[in-house]
Amino acid sequence: MKSFPVQGAGLGLRRSLLDDLQHLTTDDVQFMEVAPENWIHLGGRMGKKFRQYTEKFPFVCHGLSLSIGSTDPLDMQLLADIKDFIKTHGIRYYTEHLSYCSDSGHLYDLIPIPFTEEAVRHVAQRITQVQDFLGQRIAMENVSYYCAPSQEMSEIEFINAVIEEADCDLLLDVNNIYVNSINHRYDPYEFLAQLPAHKAVYVHVAGHFDEAEDLRVDTHGADVIDPVWDLLDAAYARFGAMPTLLERDFNIPPVQQLMVEVDTIKSLQAAHQKSTSLKPSAQPTSVKRW
Repeated sequence: MKSFPVQGAGLGLRRSLLDDLQHLTTDDVQFMEVAPENWIHLGGRMGKKFRQYTEKFPFVCHGLSLSIGSTDPLDMQLLADIKDFIKTHGIRYYTEHLSYCSDSGHLYDLIPIPFTEEAVRHVAQRITQVQDFLGQRIAMENVSYYCAPSQEMSEIEFINAVIEEADCDLLLDVNNIYVNSINHRYDPYEFLAQLPAHKAVYVHVAGHFDEAEDLRVDTHGADVIDPVWDLLDAAYARFGAMPTLLERDFNIPPVQQLMVEVDTIKSLQAAHQKSTSLKPSAQPTSVKRW
């Protein structure tokens, strides 16, 4: 497992939570994450509150609008704003989605990149350009998708090829693996086992919506379910207890309920950290699930 500039369990900061999370400390939440597009150039009262958070907690950024898979030119003004935002607020790391969201204009959704060799080369070149501009490594997230246009490779082959050719890191979203495994009928544990261990640095975990027996929708609007916790547990077993963020974008429950899920992350991490310090013949303790 590679080192990462934050550790432990994190929580996504949303504007609606600016007041509700003020009482938390780094004992409760070890880091926070924001989408920079939602906070760049934010001033006034909300900007002041945000600054109080970035002075109190380590932060990472998870971008929404880079559109790394698009054929449109990269938005260099956005990248310049992100670079300035990272510097201004001491942001520890930047991640983005392995998808695209523009086509001669913003599409306001994450569209799947065709799984082709040509797309691998195109996306890897753009990731390299972004890393060179920002002067730092970035991590790309495996995304949920509902169709695979012009597919020439499997999802896992495409992800691995992009990560390797771009020489970037992997943001592992375990809920997206679970959602895709239902929608595209594959074994999520086999998928997890094929991801590059030397590139995985950071994890997202979230809830989703059951649209039908064979269709799950990645919403970040519900509690994390047991099969996704189990997949996170398996990810820790393979990659180590990587820093992990709980994502919740709407239907946000009271903070106390959010903290139950954050504490579940901590418990799983602690169990795996303990297991690595045990002798090979020893067995790790079981983890309580809520």
